[in-house]
Amino acid sequence: MPASPLRVLVVDDEENLRHLLTLILGRAGYGVVVAANGREALGRLDQADVVLCDVRMPEMDGLSFLGALPPGAPPVVMMSAYGTVDTALEAMRRGAYDYVSKPFKADEIVLTLRKLEERENLVADRGRLAVENARLQERVGEPVEGFVGRSPGIGELLRVLGRAARHDSTVLLSGESGTGKELLARALHRLSPRAKGPWVAVNCAAIPETLLESELFGYTRGAFTGAVQAHPGMFEQADKGTLFLDEIGDLPGPLQSKLLRVLEDGMVRRLGARADQAVDVRIVAASAQPLAPPRFREDLYYRLAVVHLHIPPLRERAEDIPLLIEHLLGALAVRMRLPLPALPDETRRILLAHSWPGNVRQLENALERALLVCDGRVIAPEDLPRELRMPAAHADLRRGPPTAEDLSIPAQVAALEKRLIERALAQSEGNKAAASRVLEIAYKTLLYKIREYGIEP
Repeated sequence: MPASPLRVLVVDDEENLRHLLTLILGRAGYGVVVAANGREALGRLDQADVVLCDVRMPEMDGLSFLGALPPGAPPVVMMSAYGTVDTALEAMRRGAYDYVSKPFKADEIVLTLRKLEERENLVADRGRLAVENARLQERVGEPVEGFVGRSPGIGELLRVLGRAARHDSTVLLSGESGTGKELLARALHRLSPRAKGPWVAVNCAAIPETLLESELFGYTRGAFTGAVQAHPGMFEQADKGTLFLDEIGDLPGPLQSKLLRVLEDGMVRRLGARADQAVDVRIVAASAQPLAPPRFREDLYYRLAVVHLHIPPLRERAEDIPLLIEHLLGALAVRMRLPLPALPDETRRILLAHSWPGNVRQLENALERALLVCDGRVIAPEDLPRELRMPAAHADLRRGPPTAEDLSIPAQVAALEKRLIERALAQSEGNKAAASRVLEIAYKTLLYKIREYGIEP
């Protein structure tokens, strides 16, 4: 193999393995520097262009090492004999470039490093991104795991989120379906003084209206038929922690009044109880639909939106799409135990040109499908979902009957289903239960199809 200009920092507490990797990498033409643990490695980063780091080590393990990397640090490839999918995914979330399981073959290590070399532009981008993230961390304390972006709008969003996390003020997260509202809600909890308290999440659209009140506020024994024992509600379960109310726009009117009362005095009453009880809960709410009268109480909106964070849709931050593709592909490959394939220019062009109405969730689903059907080495354009390759299939209802350009029955049926669901949701002002009745399909079926088609509620 031709010599490489890269210098590799090998970090492992086993002397024999450090020696073996020095021989393997030296024969492949790499310069090698070694360290016995993460703390020692931090002092030698200026001698390396890439880091090959073990997960389990004394003094400072691999994950802690990732968290301690300074701005502009070289990319890190993790390795471990104890690796699991969760460990690997956590390493990727914390910024690792790739992950190799022990025992490994010499060729596997070298090929991983060669792949990194071939993506020099990516490495450079990651270096610039690390500097930007470091500046952001100085303002917000620490990054939001899994939320990838460097566009100006995302930078400002994370800056405000970091400040809001330190206080108990209620936060309203708005944005289209699939933009990452729950991810940011979890970050608000994790970065807050309540991080050691419970995190409780409820989707207000997924629980039938008849059950939602008892789930939120709890009930006493005998409160209704079937209540054989007392049950604490989600407000009580979230005491000293955070309660995340997703799809708050679907909260029925009577429950909006009860929620307003909790926000005003911090008291809840179980169904069937005669007295209130105090709860110490921080409320974070999210909605993909506008919260406006008459469907949503104006006074409740102002109580929830003390801090209002709007997440821009993916089409408005196109500069983040390349970063998201690399991040999601890496995480998916680790989770699915598949090799990380290359993306040819044509495939990348299709991904960058799509409008992504389903936002990051739709992008992740498309990449997961491509990973499953590709040959393992390259994701070709034909491995992408049909709607990305043939966008005309989804415009047929605006143009009229399908033409000879696309006579695929499944594609036309899917396009028709999507359009009918969009019309029903518009007619019902976003009320999914009402839309399911108009469409004459089960409520759960509607939720599944909304996710499948990436429909904006």
